[in-house]
Amino acid sequence: MTDSQLIRQIKEGDINLYSELILRYEKKLTNFIMNILKGTQISDYAEDICQETFYKAYRSLHTFRDEEATFSTWLYTIARNTALSELRKVQTVEVSLEETLPNLQVSNLFLPEQELLRNERVNKVREAINTLPEKQRTALILREYEQMEYNEIALVLNATVSSVKSLLFRARSGIKYKLEDYEGVQG
Repeated sequence: MTDSQLIRQIKEGDINLYSELILRYEKKLTNFIMNILKGTQISDYAEDICQETFYKAYRSLHTFRDEEATFSTWLYTIARNTALSELRKVQTVEVSLEETLPNLQVSNLFLPEQELLRNERVNKVREAINTLPEKQRTALILREYEQMEYNEIALVLNATVSSVKSLLFRARSGIKYKLEDYEGVQG
């Protein structure tokens, strides 16, 4: 059953189907929120904010219109706004992307040189992404890790498609610039 079909049935009174939507999105949404909150005073509250997001979405489900946006785009927008609202409450703006890439801390004794170099490169990319401004970082996460289309990202960020493309260009350029010294040493 598609998201639209589920939502239609939920709106018609079958509220038990909402748990299906939660199962579909909970893990990805929690990871998305963790990426926004990482390195902040409230980074341990990603699951709570995810639950709050689902609660807000359920309360506002009657306002959702799938002809304007997909459910996932609408849900990510709520999650982003909720996470940023919580960040403003504690006046913390420090955000990182640590959880986006898999944890690659394995004993160096058992890894071939290529794997060590790859792990080092992954860590350098993480560090570069962590230094990006919040909107660039969010756009990059949504595009590269959540595989969202430009128009969906625009809805989540409340921006135009052209500004999303610009954010992504600047994010990628910034990462490339930060990695140039590293690549020069490796090359």
